[in-house]
Amino acid sequence: MNYIQRNYNIIEQRMVAQTDTSLNIGRDLIDSELNMGLLNFIIKPIVKSFYKYWSDNEARVGTLKQIKITLDSAKLLVENGNISKEKFDDVINRNFPSYLKNDQTDRQCKKNHKNYQKLKDITKKLFISQLEECILFLGIRDPNVNNYSELSIATFKTKEIALQALMRQLDYNEEGIAVVEQDENIIDVPAGRSIIVNVLRKGFEATKKKLIEELDLIFYKKLPI
Repeated sequence: MNYIQRNYNIIEQRMVAQTDTSLNIGRDLIDSELNMGLLNFIIKPIVKSFYKYWSDNEARVGTLKQIKITLDSAKLLVENGNISKEKFDDVINRNFPSYLKNDQTDRQCKKNHKNYQKLKDITKKLFISQLEECILFLGIRDPNVNNYSELSIATFKTKEIALQALMRQLDYNEEGIAVVEQDENIIDVPAGRSIIVNVLRKGFEATKKKLIEELDLIFYKKLPI
């Protein structure tokens, strides 16, 4: 197996695990949010049913497709070598429509909402950022890399640089959530918009905290990942 495919497999496994962790956090938060309101027992079956279907089907399936689109795009560029801006932009323009189609937030948004274009632009920036990072990961030739921790250290060298890369992507996620919070009506769901938006925010904050903490585990060798 060549180093590109090795790195591809490591990153794919990591991203799939992160997806499942985030969705599990969301399921737990849905329960806690619904248990807080006196009238939530009325909409609880609707919201839980919607979120379970969405997380088990649309969100997970769509996110796994996004992972494949991003990694396949990065692999194509790395294998071809000499990544020019023209080649990079061409890959973005050809693959972003599919990436957007599978985006878990975009799927639940009203496309005619006044803030939709803003959300779409943020999603494209996130795709570009993810692609840039995957290119860095796939390009690592170190023969001693066997897992995500070792690949991260080989790629970023220090926790500070890794944190900068992580925060760039988290900031785009933050922007997207802020757009939804600005007007919850952008979310096209049958009931419980406020609850779902609260879960979106709390889930993001919990995932962000976990990802930042994991950098210590990686770079200070407290635990292999």
